[in-house]
Formats: sequence, C-alpha cells, structure tokens
Amino acid sequence: MNLAPLTQRFVLHFGEMGSRWGINRTVGQIYALLYVSPRALNADEIGEALAFSRSNVSMGLKELQSWSLVRLQHLPNDRREYFQAPEDVWAIFRTLAEERRKREIDPTLSMLRDALMEHPSHADDIHAQARMKQMHDLIELMTGWLADVQKMDSATLVSLMKMGAKVQKLLEMKGKVTSTVKAGLTGRAASATVAAKPFDAPEPAAQPASLPDDNRS
Repeated sequence: MNLAPLTQRFVLHFGEMGSRWGINRTVGQIYALLYVSPRALNADEIGEALAFSRSNVSMGLKELQSWSLVRLQHLPNDRREYFQAPEDVWAIFRTLAEERRKREIDPTLSMLRDALMEHPSHADDIHAQARMKQMHDLIELMTGWLADVQKMDSATLVSLMKMGAKVQKLLEMKGKVTSTVKAGLTGRAASATVAAKPFDAPEPAAQPASLPDDNRS
C-alpha cells in the first residue's frame, strides 16, 4: 500500500509533531493515516503503508482507542479488525478536549482545591496560596466554559467560532446597556426616596416681646 504524495506529507508531519503533543511518532502517523483514509483499515494495511511492525501498530492503535480517537469496525465475512477515525472534526475536537481535561486539568484542579483548604501560617505559603487561588479560579472558569461548549452541536460551534471579534462587541454593548439600566434604577430610587421623605412643618413665627404699659398705675 503506497501512500500518495500529499497523504505521505501529511502523515510524516503528524509523526514529527507527535512528540510536541505528548504522543510518539508511531501514534501520530497511524492517526494521520486513519484520518485521511477514505475507508477503514486493518492493522496489516496500516503496518504496510507506514512500514511499521505489527507490534508497533497494535500498541499505537491501543493508545488511540484509549483516547477515543479511533473506532473499531468489523466487516462481513472478515475476522480482522478495522479502524477508522471519526468523520466529524468537531467531534474529534470535543473528544480531545474532554480527554485532556480528564488527564491533565482535573488532577491539577484537585490538587489546587486541596491546597486552598489549608490554613498556612508561613508568609511564603500565604503568598503561594493566593497565587494558587488565581490559577484555580482561571482553570475553573475555563473548564466551565468548555463544558458548555461540549454541549453544543457542531453547527452551533461553527457559528460561535465565526463570530470572532463580534463577541467582544456584544459584550461591550451589554456592558453599556447594563450601566444605563443601573443608572436609571439608581435615579428612580433616589427620586422615590425624596418623594417619600415628609416635609418638616415650618416653625411658628416668634412673637414680639410685650412692651411695658406706661399708663399702668
């Protein structure tokens, strides 16, 4: 099974990038081949195309299955196992994001939560805990956002990504509207307070002092 020039270039690139993504060259090339293949491939076909041994192919496929990045298939009248990458690139994105969250982010969040429950007495630890809280809050915010994204269908995700800078403009508009509404409510509350305050009754005018009666005997 000879690879076409463009396919070979893509496969080799994924192998080179594999180490940067935390996977080895073999796994990267196997996944790249399955991703661009027009049909499911068995282990023998993968090994022949990439010049890998059967054991290397087997280990690479197990790694990809643990990441839920390949699907196992069986064909009629064929006892061999066939493998194929998901067709939907957004499904692949969601799978990668979820697997990385479970493997990399969740353990870090767990450690940070434990650290924030402690009551340090040393000045250095107090400073360190404050920094940890900043990291914890950021990661929690991002994972919450990612969880919301995971629930969206592919069409909604595409629309969201295409909005780009429009999202910032919407947020700025929302901020202006919120500020205007708050200012209006504050003004109304102040007016209502003034209207409800009772007026003080005017003090009676001072009576002039009585003059002595000179005609009094």
